[in-house]
Amino acid sequence: MTSSIKEPVELHALGLIKHLKRGQSEHKAHAGKVLIIGGASGMAGALILAGNAALHLGAGWTILEMLDPSTSQALIEHPELMVRSADDHASEELARIKPDLIAIGPGLGDSSIARKWLEASLAYPNTPLVIDADALNLIAGSGDFLTALQKRNKQFPGLSVITPHPGEAATLLKISGNQVQSNRLDTLRQLEELTGSIVVLKGHHTLIGSLRDPSVQCNQGNPGMGTGGMGDVLTGSIAAIAAQGVRHQLNLWASTCIAVQLHASAADSLANKGVGPIGLTPSETILEMRSLLNSYL
Repeated sequence: MTSSIKEPVELHALGLIKHLKRGQSEHKAHAGKVLIIGGASGMAGALILAGNAALHLGAGWTILEMLDPSTSQALIEHPELMVRSADDHASEELARIKPDLIAIGPGLGDSSIARKWLEASLAYPNTPLVIDADALNLIAGSGDFLTALQKRNKQFPGLSVITPHPGEAATLLKISGNQVQSNRLDTLRQLEELTGSIVVLKGHHTLIGSLRDPSVQCNQGNPGMGTGGMGDVLTGSIAAIAAQGVRHQLNLWASTCIAVQLHASAADSLANKGVGPIGLTPSETILEMRSLLNSYL
């Protein structure tokens, strides 16, 4: 760690939830239109988890752009989610939908259509963008995608967040996972400088930082969160809170901080009730997050 890197401060973001309190006359347009892109063949579950998180944490609309239409039957028990079959006309569809927030990555895969949607998302202007999972791996493997992200962040600072786990962080920086874990704060700073984004470096004591904000550390969370799908839930949670924040005085940085701490606190709450840490599921965590969020309003 270089001497110029300051130690992170402890994250205290849940008090900001009060900004999400709704007036009596508010409607779904005040809660934002979230578009989540992913769900390639065999990976519908990732997109569904992200969508359910967005739905239960208050997004006005949750639209899933699913890359594999053959898996749409998996959504039969989720009628509130608006499911679309993604096609090659990504830019045109984004212009038509006019989302308040775009999230891309859960179960995205690495197909040509996935690349078209990532390209279009990076080019879509002046809208908060959450980038996770396979979208991060595509950026790591393509200088053009990385350049597009850097250009976007120069033009619209503070409007993108990346949420890598240690493996994805290592891929982005072209280092080993052990190097990431042995110096997480330095890794955080390198990711900020590489991408220009808000960075959520997931793991034990998740770190959040950006070139514009001081680094913070989430001290909540437990080993039960180390299961497939938890990252997809976080993506959907950031998306929902940030979409509501567009009209409720919360920028993407604040929304991200809320979502990270709410996610970890919900997992701790469930563990304290005996629901985990072993066997703790992402779906249970979504419902506990909803309860905690409403308790802070």
